[in-house]
Amino acid sequence: MKRLIILSLIVVMALTACDAAYAPTQAPVQPTAVPPTAEVIVVTVEVPVTAEAPAVPAPTATLPPAPPEAAPTEAPPTEAPPVDDAASGGSMIVDASLWGEAFRDVTYSNPSFSLRCPPTQITFTATVNDPATNAVDFYFRMEDRKGTTITEWKNLGRMEPMGNGNYSLTISGETIHPDLRMALAWFDFQLVGTNRLGQVMGRTEKVVQLITYTIDCP
Repeated sequence: MKRLIILSLIVVMALTACDAAYAPTQAPVQPTAVPPTAEVIVVTVEVPVTAEAPAVPAPTATLPPAPPEAAPTEAPPTEAPPVDDAASGGSMIVDASLWGEAFRDVTYSNPSFSLRCPPTQITFTATVNDPATNAVDFYFRMEDRKGTTITEWKNLGRMEPMGNGNYSLTISGETIHPDLRMALAWFDFQLVGTNRLGQVMGRTEKVVQLITYTIDCP
Protein backbone atom coordinates (compact mmCIF):
# COMPACT_ATOMS: atom_id res chain seq x y z
CA MET A 1 0.00 0.00 0.00
CA LYS A 2 2.74 2.37 0.83
CA ARG A 3 4.35 1.49 -2.47
CA LEU A 4 1.22 2.21 -4.33
CA ILE A 5 1.03 5.71 -2.89
CA ILE A 6 4.60 6.44 -3.71
CA LEU A 7 4.09 5.14 -7.22
CA SER A 8 1.06 7.42 -7.65
CA LEU A 9 3.03 10.43 -6.57
CA ILE A 10 5.76 9.60 -9.02
CA VAL A 11 3.21 9.38 -11.87
CA VAL A 12 1.68 12.67 -10.90
CA MET A 13 5.03 14.41 -10.84
CA ALA A 14 5.94 12.93 -14.18
CA LEU A 15 2.71 14.20 -15.77
CA THR A 16 3.29 17.66 -14.27
CA ALA A 17 6.76 17.80 -15.73
CA CYS A 18 5.41 16.86 -19.18
CA ASP A 19 2.74 19.56 -19.05
CA ALA A 20 5.36 22.13 -18.17
CA ALA A 21 7.59 21.01 -21.04
CA TYR A 22 4.82 21.26 -23.65
CA ALA A 23 3.10 24.49 -22.39
CA PRO A 24 3.28 27.38 -24.97
CA THR A 25 5.74 30.03 -24.20
CA GLN A 26 3.93 33.34 -23.57
CA ALA A 27 5.48 36.39 -25.32
CA PRO A 28 6.83 38.89 -22.95
CA VAL A 29 4.51 41.84 -22.45
CA GLN A 30 5.93 45.01 -24.02
CA PRO A 31 5.70 48.03 -21.86
CA THR A 32 3.12 50.61 -23.16
CA ALA A 33 4.74 53.81 -24.33
CA VAL A 34 3.46 56.76 -22.40
CA PRO A 35 3.26 59.90 -24.57
CA PRO A 36 5.37 62.65 -23.27
CA THR A 37 3.48 65.34 -21.50
CA ALA A 38 3.52 68.63 -23.48
CA GLU A 39 5.05 71.37 -21.50
CA VAL A 40 2.81 74.42 -21.52
CA ILE A 41 4.72 77.66 -21.35
CA VAL A 42 2.67 80.54 -20.05
CA VAL A 43 3.95 83.94 -21.09
CA THR A 44 2.81 86.76 -18.94
CA VAL A 45 2.64 90.12 -20.70
CA GLU A 46 2.31 93.14 -18.57
CA VAL A 47 0.09 95.79 -20.20
CA PRO A 48 0.70 99.28 -18.95
CA VAL A 49 -2.41 100.72 -17.48
CA THR A 50 -3.15 104.27 -18.58
CA ALA A 51 -5.49 106.46 -16.77
CA GLU A 52 -8.66 106.92 -18.80
CA ALA A 53 -10.09 110.36 -19.17
CA PRO A 54 -13.45 110.68 -17.59
CA ALA A 55 -16.18 110.10 -20.17
CA VAL A 56 -17.75 113.33 -21.35
CA PRO A 57 -21.38 112.96 -22.27
CA ALA A 58 -22.07 113.89 -25.91
CA PRO A 59 -23.89 117.19 -26.29
CA THR A 60 -27.50 116.80 -27.20
CA ALA A 61 -28.92 119.31 -29.65
CA THR A 62 -32.37 120.53 -29.01
CA LEU A 63 -34.21 120.55 -32.34
CA PRO A 64 -36.80 123.25 -32.93
CA PRO A 65 -40.30 121.99 -33.43
CA ALA A 66 -41.13 121.20 -37.04
CA PRO A 67 -43.21 123.92 -38.72
CA PRO A 68 -46.75 122.96 -39.55
CA GLU A 69 -47.07 121.49 -43.01
CA ALA A 70 -48.50 124.05 -45.37
CA ALA A 71 -51.31 123.09 -47.65
CA PRO A 72 -50.17 122.70 -51.29
CA THR A 73 -50.93 125.69 -53.42
CA GLU A 74 -51.55 125.57 -57.13
CA ALA A 75 -48.99 127.30 -59.31
CA PRO A 76 -50.45 130.21 -61.25
CA PRO A 77 -51.14 129.31 -64.87
CA THR A 78 -48.56 130.47 -67.34
CA GLU A 79 -49.34 131.52 -70.84
CA ALA A 80 -47.68 129.51 -73.57
CA PRO A 81 -45.39 131.58 -75.82
CA PRO A 82 -46.75 132.25 -79.26
CA VAL A 83 -45.80 129.65 -81.83
CA ASP A 84 -43.72 130.88 -84.71
CA ASP A 85 -45.05 128.82 -87.61
CA ALA A 86 -42.35 130.16 -89.87
CA ALA A 87 -39.66 128.69 -87.62
CA SER A 88 -41.41 125.33 -87.69
CA GLY A 89 -41.70 125.40 -91.49
CA GLY A 90 -45.45 126.18 -91.61
CA SER A 91 -47.57 129.11 -92.78
CA MET A 92 -50.65 130.82 -91.44
CA ILE A 93 -53.67 130.79 -93.68
CA VAL A 94 -55.94 133.80 -93.89
CA ASP A 95 -59.57 132.94 -93.25
CA ALA A 96 -61.29 131.90 -96.48
CA SER A 97 -64.00 134.51 -95.94
CA LEU A 98 -61.35 137.19 -96.65
CA TRP A 99 -60.05 135.72 -99.92
CA GLY A 100 -62.70 137.24 -102.17
CA GLU A 101 -63.76 135.64 -105.43
CA ALA A 102 -60.46 136.23 -107.24
CA PHE A 103 -58.06 134.55 -104.79
CA ARG A 104 -57.57 131.42 -102.68
CA ASP A 105 -54.98 130.05 -100.26
CA VAL A 106 -53.79 133.44 -99.00
CA THR A 107 -51.07 132.87 -96.39
CA TYR A 108 -48.41 134.68 -94.37
CA SER A 109 -45.32 133.08 -92.83
CA ASN A 110 -45.36 134.52 -89.29
CA PRO A 111 -47.64 136.67 -87.12
CA SER A 112 -45.08 139.45 -86.64
CA PHE A 113 -41.95 141.01 -88.06
CA SER A 114 -39.66 143.81 -86.94
CA LEU A 115 -37.10 146.34 -88.02
CA ARG A 116 -34.44 145.19 -85.54
CA CYS A 117 -35.61 141.95 -83.90
CA PRO A 118 -36.13 138.56 -85.49
CA PRO A 119 -38.09 137.71 -87.42
CA THR A 120 -37.21 140.69 -89.60
CA GLN A 121 -38.92 139.26 -92.68
CA ILE A 122 -42.35 137.99 -93.60
CA THR A 123 -43.55 136.19 -96.73
CA PHE A 124 -47.01 136.34 -98.29
CA THR A 125 -48.39 133.87 -100.84
CA ALA A 126 -51.65 133.67 -102.79
CA THR A 127 -53.21 131.84 -105.74
CA VAL A 128 -55.47 133.53 -108.33
CA ASN A 129 -58.62 131.80 -109.56
CA ASP A 130 -58.87 133.44 -113.00
CA PRO A 131 -56.09 132.61 -115.50
CA ALA A 132 -56.63 136.04 -117.03
CA THR A 133 -55.17 137.59 -113.89
CA ASN A 134 -51.50 138.04 -114.65
CA ALA A 135 -50.43 140.49 -111.89
CA VAL A 136 -51.11 140.96 -108.20
CA ASP A 137 -50.50 144.30 -106.45
CA PHE A 138 -49.79 144.32 -102.73
CA TYR A 139 -51.31 147.17 -100.67
CA PHE A 140 -50.70 147.81 -96.97
CA ARG A 141 -51.30 150.29 -94.16
CA MET A 142 -49.95 150.77 -90.62
CA GLU A 143 -52.32 150.95 -87.65
CA ASP A 144 -50.92 152.17 -84.32
CA ARG A 145 -51.79 149.63 -81.62
CA LYS A 146 -51.43 152.24 -78.84
CA GLY A 147 -53.50 154.99 -80.38
CA THR A 148 -55.81 155.90 -83.20
CA THR A 149 -53.26 156.67 -85.93
CA ILE A 150 -53.87 154.81 -89.18
CA THR A 151 -51.93 155.51 -92.37
CA GLU A 152 -53.39 155.57 -95.85
CA TRP A 153 -53.19 152.49 -98.03
CA LYS A 154 -49.88 152.29 -99.89
CA ASN A 155 -48.93 150.18 -102.92
CA LEU A 156 -45.88 148.18 -101.90
CA GLY A 157 -45.38 146.74 -105.37
CA ARG A 158 -46.28 143.58 -107.26
CA MET A 159 -46.01 140.06 -106.00
CA GLU A 160 -43.65 137.72 -107.83
CA PRO A 161 -45.32 135.13 -110.10
CA MET A 162 -44.33 131.56 -109.16
CA GLY A 163 -46.26 129.73 -111.94
CA ASN A 164 -49.64 127.98 -112.04
CA GLY A 165 -51.38 131.12 -110.73
CA ASN A 166 -49.24 131.27 -107.55
CA TYR A 167 -47.71 134.55 -106.31
CA SER A 168 -45.29 135.37 -103.50
CA LEU A 169 -43.81 138.44 -101.84
CA THR A 170 -41.20 138.71 -99.06
CA ILE A 171 -40.76 142.00 -97.24
CA SER A 172 -38.58 143.05 -94.31
CA GLY A 173 -38.83 145.58 -91.54
CA GLU A 174 -36.68 147.93 -93.59
CA THR A 175 -39.14 147.76 -96.47
CA ILE A 176 -41.53 149.96 -94.53
CA HIS A 177 -40.79 153.61 -95.23
CA PRO A 178 -39.30 155.43 -92.20
CA ASP A 179 -42.21 157.88 -92.19
CA LEU A 180 -44.64 154.97 -91.77
CA ARG A 181 -42.80 152.97 -89.11
CA MET A 182 -44.35 152.73 -85.64
CA ALA A 183 -43.04 151.31 -82.40
CA LEU A 184 -45.95 148.88 -82.21
CA ALA A 185 -48.46 148.64 -85.03
CA TRP A 186 -50.80 146.37 -86.94
CA PHE A 187 -49.65 145.62 -90.46
CA ASP A 188 -52.82 145.40 -92.58
CA PHE A 189 -52.77 144.30 -96.21
CA GLN A 190 -54.95 143.73 -99.29
CA LEU A 191 -54.27 142.01 -102.63
CA VAL A 192 -55.55 143.31 -105.98
CA GLY A 193 -55.39 141.21 -109.16
CA THR A 194 -55.24 142.81 -112.62
CA ASN A 195 -55.10 141.58 -116.23
CA ARG A 196 -52.75 142.57 -119.03
CA LEU A 197 -54.70 145.77 -119.64
CA GLY A 198 -54.39 146.81 -116.00
CA GLN A 199 -58.06 146.18 -115.33
CA VAL A 200 -58.94 144.96 -111.84
CA MET A 201 -59.96 141.26 -111.90
CA GLY A 202 -60.65 141.02 -108.21
CA ARG A 203 -59.33 141.75 -104.74
CA THR A 204 -59.22 140.27 -101.29
CA GLU A 205 -60.97 141.76 -98.30
CA LYS A 206 -58.87 144.02 -96.10
CA VAL A 207 -56.90 141.69 -93.84
CA VAL A 208 -56.51 143.68 -90.63
CA GLN A 209 -55.13 143.22 -87.11
CA LEU A 210 -53.49 139.86 -87.74
CA ILE A 211 -49.83 140.84 -88.19
CA THR A 212 -47.75 142.93 -85.76
CA TYR A 213 -44.95 145.26 -86.81
CA THR A 214 -42.36 146.65 -84.35
CA ILE A 215 -39.25 148.77 -84.59
CA ASP A 216 -37.42 147.37 -81.56
CA CYS A 217 -37.80 144.16 -79.57
CA PRO A 218 -41.05 144.12 -77.60
